[in-house]
Amino acid sequence: MPRAHAAAAKASRSDAQDTVAHDHVAHGQPVANGLAGAMPFPTTRADALNQLNAFLPRAGRAYAARRNFDEGPGGQGRTAVSELSPAIRRRLVTEEEAARAAAAAHGPEAAEKFIQEICWRSYWRGWLEARPAVWQRYCSDVERLEQQLALNSGLAKAYADAVSGRTGIDCFDFWIGELAETGYLHNHARMSFASIWIFTLRLPWQLGAAHFFRHLLDACPASNTLGWRWVAGLQTVGKTYLASAETIRRTSGGRFTVSTPLATSAHTLPAEPTVHPTALAALPDAEPDARTGLWLHSEDLSPETMAWPAAISAITAVDAIGGDPADGKRAAANTALADGVARAEAHWHCPAARLPEADMEGAMLDWARNNDLRQIMTPYAPVGPVADRVAAVGVWLGRKGIALVQQRRDWDSAAWPHATRGFFQFKGHIPELLA
Repeated sequence: MPRAHAAAAKASRSDAQDTVAHDHVAHGQPVANGLAGAMPFPTTRADALNQLNAFLPRAGRAYAARRNFDEGPGGQGRTAVSELSPAIRRRLVTEEEAARAAAAAHGPEAAEKFIQEICWRSYWRGWLEARPAVWQRYCSDVERLEQQLALNSGLAKAYADAVSGRTGIDCFDFWIGELAETGYLHNHARMSFASIWIFTLRLPWQLGAAHFFRHLLDACPASNTLGWRWVAGLQTVGKTYLASAETIRRTSGGRFTVSTPLATSAHTLPAEPTVHPTALAALPDAEPDARTGLWLHSEDLSPETMAWPAAISAITAVDAIGGDPADGKRAAANTALADGVARAEAHWHCPAARLPEADMEGAMLDWARNNDLRQIMTPYAPVGPVADRVAAVGVWLGRKGIALVQQRRDWDSAAWPHATRGFFQFKGHIPELLA
């Protein structure tokens, strides 16, 4: 049986965590698909740039025509999609870099679909940035539902069968295994998975989102949470996504029979309170002449591509990603973090100190004092556990006379204010972002 956790509170204790902190029930092993190690994803900036360049010839009209078809993992891998989302999520390559590269290779019109798919992440992040209460409610819901799992044997069994791949729905049970073994699912599979979870299995969407969050290499608080809300009919109120057996068979190239009946109608979930967007907060200015350190975290691992208003004299990062991600996700995140640190060291010609997560505030203060720092700069962390951690450390350092100054990328400052409504309205501004 699961232990109940204060999800939001535990999440805020992790610098590089990108999953809601919780334990899963002892649900057995997911269906083994023989895919372990078959789907490597780039965990360094160099590899991510190489993968982007290799995919660019297919990022135009070929992508638009084939992007919804899931060839499945293993073998030659998927050729219709770039599989760059894990690298973009941690900004080993940024949304701006990928979108501009596609536009340069094919022109904005031919590459429109690829660029739009990249910009969905910018949209989701901007939307949640203006409505942090949605994330906070999700964390509270996960904690509440875990308590119900401990008390409700029927719910606990249904959940355990789902995350163990024992539903009898062939595509769903395969995807559970693929998710556990590779940390990735095709976007179309994610949509159908979430729909089956919610409307066929009738499980709480929050627990499904939390399961994705623990395993998916590319899950961020915004894209994962809001994507599940969209399928459930909560993001665009009343507009649900209902999985179709025929569509799954067609887009998977007939890999699945989907003989088990799927829900033919979407039940209405309880309405959530309306959360009105707030304006993007202005960030304090850095002192250009102050002795400055750089704090690198896993939300943005290409600091050398940003413009910093002060010279960097010292670099720090946590010793390892925190929280409770699946083993594969933890390993990938730690490798990406190490790569970001190594590049920062080479760029600014100073060694990086790896600080323990257990006493982050005290270790950060000692590091700052040992390097005679007056301020610490860090890439802006969008709403989520890392943002909570940065805020807490900032308050602590401020009391000790050391400013913690976040730097937001120009792309985010330009894109996020347009994420106040739906994506249709947002995508009209993409040409402005690329101009």
